[in-house]
Amino acid sequence: MSEGLPGYIVDHLDAVRPLAGRTIGILGMAFKGDSDDPRTSLSYKLRKLALFRGAKVLCTDPYVPDSKLVPLEQVLAESDTLILAAPHRAYSGLRTNGQTVVDIWNLLGEGIRL
Repeated sequence: MSEGLPGYIVDHLDAVRPLAGRTIGILGMAFKGDSDDPRTSLSYKLRKLALFRGAKVLCTDPYVPDSKLVPLEQVLAESDTLILAAPHRAYSGLRTNGQTVVDIWNLLGEGIRL
Protein backbone atom coordinates (compact mmCIF):
# COMPACT_ATOMS: atom_id res chain seq x y z
CA MET A 1 0.00 0.00 0.00
CA SER A 2 1.46 3.38 -0.95
CA GLU A 3 1.51 6.38 1.46
CA GLY A 4 -1.50 8.12 -0.07
CA LEU A 5 -3.68 5.04 -0.51
CA PRO A 6 -5.26 5.03 3.00
CA GLY A 7 -6.49 8.59 2.48
CA TYR A 8 -7.77 7.77 -0.98
CA ILE A 9 -9.69 4.71 0.27
CA VAL A 10 -11.26 6.60 3.18
CA ASP A 11 -12.16 9.60 0.99
CA HIS A 12 -13.73 7.33 -1.63
CA LEU A 13 -15.75 5.29 0.87
CA ASP A 14 -16.90 8.44 2.67
CA ALA A 15 -17.97 10.06 -0.62
CA VAL A 16 -19.99 7.01 -1.69
CA ARG A 17 -21.65 6.67 1.72
CA PRO A 18 -20.60 8.63 4.82
CA LEU A 19 -18.44 6.62 7.20
CA ALA A 20 -19.99 8.16 10.32
CA GLY A 21 -21.89 5.43 12.12
CA ARG A 22 -20.64 2.62 9.87
CA THR A 23 -18.47 -0.30 10.97
CA ILE A 24 -15.32 -0.82 8.93
CA GLY A 25 -13.34 -4.05 9.17
CA ILE A 26 -9.63 -3.90 8.34
CA LEU A 27 -8.14 -7.27 7.47
CA GLY A 28 -4.39 -7.30 7.87
CA MET A 29 -2.36 -4.95 10.02
CA ALA A 30 1.09 -6.17 8.96
CA PHE A 31 3.40 -4.22 6.67
CA LYS A 32 3.21 -6.97 4.04
CA GLY A 33 1.40 -10.23 3.40
CA ASP A 34 2.10 -13.29 5.55
CA SER A 35 4.25 -11.25 7.93
CA ASP A 36 3.88 -10.46 11.63
CA ASP A 37 5.72 -7.13 11.32
CA PRO A 38 3.42 -4.10 11.77
CA ARG A 39 6.21 -1.50 11.58
CA THR A 40 5.40 1.23 9.06
CA SER A 41 2.15 -0.54 8.14
CA LEU A 42 -0.28 1.85 6.51
CA SER A 43 -3.17 -0.17 7.95
CA TYR A 44 -2.83 1.82 11.17
CA LYS A 45 -3.09 5.08 9.20
CA LEU A 46 -6.17 3.68 7.46
CA ARG A 47 -7.68 2.88 10.87
CA LYS A 48 -6.96 6.36 12.21
CA LEU A 49 -8.47 8.10 9.17
CA ALA A 50 -11.65 5.99 9.29
CA LEU A 51 -12.03 6.66 13.03
CA PHE A 52 -11.59 10.39 12.37
CA ARG A 53 -14.50 10.23 9.90
CA GLY A 54 -16.73 8.71 12.61
CA ALA A 55 -16.57 5.02 11.72
CA LYS A 56 -16.29 2.22 14.22
CA VAL A 57 -13.22 0.24 13.12
CA LEU A 58 -12.51 -3.42 13.85
CA CYS A 59 -9.07 -4.76 12.95
CA THR A 60 -7.80 -8.30 12.64
CA ASP A 61 -4.61 -10.04 11.59
CA PRO A 62 -3.67 -13.73 11.89
CA TYR A 63 0.02 -12.92 12.44
CA VAL A 64 0.37 -9.58 14.24
CA PRO A 65 0.37 -9.89 18.04
CA ASP A 66 -1.70 -6.91 19.19
CA SER A 67 -4.21 -7.03 22.05
CA LYS A 68 -6.43 -4.45 20.28
CA LEU A 69 -7.11 -6.79 17.36
CA VAL A 70 -10.24 -8.91 17.30
CA PRO A 71 -10.93 -12.33 15.75
CA LEU A 72 -11.69 -12.50 12.03
CA GLU A 73 -15.11 -13.99 12.75
CA GLN A 74 -16.08 -10.89 14.76
CA VAL A 75 -14.90 -8.54 12.01
CA LEU A 76 -16.89 -10.46 9.41
CA ALA A 77 -20.02 -10.55 11.60
CA GLU A 78 -20.02 -6.89 12.65
CA SER A 79 -18.62 -4.94 9.68
CA ASP A 80 -20.60 -3.51 6.80
CA THR A 81 -17.43 -2.71 4.81
CA LEU A 82 -14.25 -4.79 4.67
CA ILE A 83 -10.85 -3.54 3.58
CA LEU A 84 -8.22 -6.13 2.66
CA ALA A 85 -5.24 -4.13 3.82
CA ALA A 86 -2.56 -6.85 3.84
CA PRO A 87 -2.56 -9.67 1.29
CA HIS A 88 -2.31 -12.56 3.75
CA ARG A 89 -2.91 -15.92 2.09
CA ALA A 90 -5.26 -16.68 5.00
CA TYR A 91 -7.76 -14.24 3.44
CA SER A 92 -7.64 -15.67 -0.09
CA GLY A 93 -10.66 -17.95 0.42
CA LEU A 94 -12.58 -15.36 2.38
CA ARG A 95 -16.33 -15.74 2.52
CA THR A 96 -18.05 -12.44 3.22
CA ASN A 97 -21.58 -11.77 4.41
CA GLY A 98 -22.47 -9.49 1.50
CA GLN A 99 -20.41 -6.54 2.75
CA THR A 100 -18.77 -4.01 0.49
CA VAL A 101 -15.18 -5.25 0.02
CA VAL A 102 -12.21 -3.07 -0.84
CA ASP A 103 -9.67 -5.45 -2.37
CA ILE A 104 -6.69 -3.48 -3.62
CA TRP A 105 -4.60 -6.66 -4.00
CA ASN A 106 -7.04 -8.73 -6.11
CA LEU A 107 -6.69 -11.34 -3.39
CA LEU A 108 -10.23 -12.62 -3.92
CA GLY A 109 -9.61 -13.04 -7.64
CA GLU A 110 -12.45 -10.74 -8.67
CA GLY A 111 -10.25 -7.88 -9.83
CA ILE A 112 -9.15 -4.88 -7.83
CA ARG A 113 -12.21 -3.44 -6.12
CA LEU A 114 -12.68 -0.10 -4.41
